[in-house]
Amino acid sequence: MAKTAAALHILVKHQTQAEDIIKQLNKGAKFDVLAKKHSSCPSAKNGGNLGEFKKGQMVPPFDKVCFNGELITPHLVKTKFGWHVVKVLYRL
Repeated sequence: MAKTAAALHILVKHQTQAEDIIKQLNKGAKFDVLAKKHSSCPSAKNGGNLGEFKKGQMVPPFDKVCFNGELITPHLVKTKFGWHVVKVLYRL
């Protein structure tokens, strides 16, 4: 089982905005460009890159997607912070 993962994410307030971002990504939009434009997380300045983190380090719904969700596919995740578009890059 993986102990660490790396992911990109975009944090927005509304589900509809997150769903629209996923549609744009599926049509070929660049994740880093959308993150810089839409994300309210400080990671936006780095294109949404969260780097590598350990299992249990993120809030449970986010952690679950990062350690169980499909790689590279954009996922929609709701947390206490808002709606996240998450792209898991790898797990180790």
